Amino acid sequence: MPTLPRCLWSILPLVLLASGLSAQEQPKFRTDANQDSNLPWFQLVDGEFPPDGAGHAISGELISLDHVERRFRIRVDRDDTQDKGRLDLPLEGDMLPYGSIYYLGAPAALQDIPLGTHLHGLFFLEDPQAKADKPDGPYGRTTKDVNFRRCLRLEDDFSFYARQNQTWRIDEVNLDEMTLTATLHQAGKPLGDTRAFDLLSSTRVFQGTGFATLKSIKVGQEVLFNLTWATLYGPGRVQELWLDPASRDLASELQRNQHHVHTRDRGLAGWIDAVDDYKRTVTITFFDGVDPVLFEELDDTHEKPHGWPFSYPEDDPQAPKGGICVARESLMTYDPVNDRKGGNILEIKSIPKQPGSSGVQIQVKCGMLLEGFRPGGIIRFYPATWKVVALPREEQYYGRE
Repeated sequence: MPTLPRCLWSILPLVLLASGLSAQEQPKFRTDANQDSNLPWFQLVDGEFPPDGAGHAISGELISLDHVERRFRIRVDRDDTQDKGRLDLPLEGDMLPYGSIYYLGAPAALQDIPLGTHLHGLFFLEDPQAKADKPDGPYGRTTKDVNFRRCLRLEDDFSFYARQNQTWRIDEVNLDEMTLTATLHQAGKPLGDTRAFDLLSSTRVFQGTGFATLKSIKVGQEVLFNLTWATLYGPGRVQELWLDPASRDLASELQRNQHHVHTRDRGLAGWIDAVDDYKRTVTITFFDGVDPVLFEELDDTHEKPHGWPFSYPEDDPQAPKGGICVARESLMTYDPVNDRKGGNILEIKSIPKQPGSSGVQIQVKCGMLLEGFRPGGIIRFYPATWKVVALPREEQYYGRE
C-alpha cells in the first residue's frame, strides 16, 4: 500500500466516511428523477412495499378494463422520446394488490372511471417470471414502456392536479373555434407554458351544485378538468370541467360516498404480516387508497378512535370484532358470506406509512385459522359493524378453482 503523508492519514477516516455517506445517498436503482441508464429500474419484492420515488410515471387514455381482475389498458401519451411508428400504442396494466385508484379527487374502484378518461399512473416492471402476452400494436409493435405492467397508483387529471394543489387558470375562451387556453398554477404562480385545449359541444360543465354551460366559462377562473384524446391532436379535449371549488368539492364528496359503499360491500384490503398458530392470532396491514374514515369503523367501542394504539385483552367481551376473507392478488374473494373467519380485534395501531400502505395495522384473535391465513397472503377484512352481502357472481372466485 502506498504511503501517505501524516496529515492525510489524520483526515482519511473522514474522507472515507464522507464517501460512504455519498455512496449511500446515491439511488441504487434508476428513477424518473435519475435517468442513469446504467442503473436498473427497481424490481418489486414479494411481501414488501416499494420505496418512495421508485415508480415510473406513465400517462394515457383508458381504452379497456376488466374491473374484476383490476386489469386495464391505456393508450400511452405521445412524447418526444417515441419513434413515429410507436405512437399511440397500448400498455397493459395490472393494479398491484396494494395499488390505489383515485377519481374526482377521492378513492375509487376501476369500474368508477369512464372509458376515454385520461389517466396518470405510477408503474413498476412486470414480474421477471411472468409470461403475460404483450399488447400488440400495428405490425406487432409495442410501446417502449411495455414491460412496466404493475401499477401502484392510477388517477384522473382532476385527482392528479388536485393532489398537488394545482389548478388551471383560464386565459382565453373562444366558443367560435371551441378552444380553451389555460395555464397551470400552484400557489398563485404559473407552472409551464400556456396550453390550448379543445372544447366539445358535449363538454360537461359544473358550477356550484349543478350544471352550467360553455358560456359560463370566463377568463380568470381557476378550474379543473378531465381530458380525453390527450396528445392525439394537441393537449386534449375537455371532457368535464369544474368551474369553482363548490363544484369540485361536491364531485369529490359523491365519489367518496361511492367508495364507501364499494368498500363496505367488499371489505378492507390488506395482507398478513404474521400468524401465531398457537395463539391463533393474525396481524394485518391494510393497503392504501382507502378513505381514513373507514378505518375508524374498525372500532365501534370508542367515539373517536384517533388515539391509536388501542389494545384489548383476548377475552374482553367489549373488544371490537371482525371477519377475515382470503383474497386473490386482484382482491377478489371466494365467497365472503360463508368464508369469513375471525374474532376479537386485540390491537389497532399506526405504523410508518409507505407507498401502498395505509399505515394502519391490526391483530385479530381468530376462532379458526384458514389455510390462506399465511404471511404475505392477501385478505379482505370486514368489521363486525359492516353487513356482509353476497357479491355479484362474477366477483366471486368460488367455483373457478
